Amino acid sequence: MYQGTLLEFLNMGGGEIILILVVVLLMFGGKKLPELARGLGKGIREFKDASEGVKREIHRNINGMDNEEVVVNNNQAHHPTEPSTFQHNETAVVEPTAVVVEKTVEVKLPTSTPIDEIVANQNDKV
Repeated sequence: MYQGTLLEFLNMGGGEIILILVVVLLMFGGKKLPELARGLGKGIREFKDASEGVKREIHRNINGMDNEEVVVNNNQAHHPTEPSTFQHNETAVVEPTAVVVEKTVEVKLPTSTPIDEIVANQNDKV
């Protein structure tokens, strides 16, 4: 039901909107209004583009997850996890091998630190 309000969610009527537009016209003048409108239009356009980009990314991720589930389901259909009835006559034996790598690192610690030198200099002065 239309009750005569233009912006019902802000609870503003036509008279209030006209008053706001007159105040904006007086504050910025006639020459600045087109620039403000262009800036507002660009801002709204950039916001819409960004929100569309976010929507596309979300849909792409959702579709990618659906595609992965289809691939997993297809792989399970072609490669069942139940043991097959085919018996192998040969058994492969794999022997583990270990490689030991030793590396030594020499660390030279300073014989004195700057704090030690400052304390020594202060003791010499006393």
